Amino acid sequence: MSLDIAQQGLRERKRIATRRAIESAAINLVVEKGLENVTIDEISHRADVSPRTFFNYFASKEAALLGESPELPVDGSVARFVDGELGSSALEGLGELISTASEDSREDAETHTLRFALLRQYPQLFTLRMTAMRDFEEELASVVAERLRHDEPTLDDDARRSKAKLITLVAFGVIRHSWSCWAENESAMTLSERMKESFAQLPGILSAGAA
Repeated sequence: MSLDIAQQGLRERKRIATRRAIESAAINLVVEKGLENVTIDEISHRADVSPRTFFNYFASKEAALLGESPELPVDGSVARFVDGELGSSALEGLGELISTASEDSREDAETHTLRFALLRQYPQLFTLRMTAMRDFEEELASVVAERLRHDEPTLDDDARRSKAKLITLVAFGVIRHSWSCWAENESAMTLSERMKESFAQLPGILSAGAA
C-alpha cells in the first residue's frame, strides 16, 4: 500500500469518526435536554470539536440529528443493476443493490433507535426525514425504470414509470422492516445481513399471497 493511499484511508477514518461523534453528541443531548434547549456550541463541546468543524459536516443541529441521507452506491453497482447483472428480476436486483449499499452503513443499532425515537417526538424532524426519503425514493425509482427498460423494452413510458414506482415502494417496505428488526434485535447481525434476510423472505410472501 502506498503512503498516499494509507493517508487517504486515515483521513477517511478520521472523517467518519468525527461525523459519528457529532451525531452521537447531538442525539444524546437532545434526548437529555430537549431539542429547543440544545445549541450547536453544546453539541460541538460534547463531540470535542469546534463549531467551525461542526459546520464542515452539518448545516444545522437538525441535520446532525438526522445523520446522512440515504444514497445510492458509487462503485458501479447501479450500472450492474441497470444492465440486469444483479438479480433475476428488477425487485430481486434492487434487494441486492440496497443490501450491498447498506454494508457501508456506519450507524449502530442504539443510535438508530434513539434517532427514530426523536423523529416520533419532534414532527419537524420527521418532516425533514421524509423529505430526504422522498428524494431518495424518486432517485431509486428512476434507476428501477432504467432497469425495466432493459428487462421489458416493450413497456410504454407510463407503464414503466408506474411499475418502477410500485417496485420501489415495495422495496421501501422491506427496508423499513429491516431497520425495525435490526434495531430491536440484540443479535450480532449487521444491517446489511438483516436486509438480505428481509428481501429473501419477500418471494415466499408474494407467492403465498398469489396462491
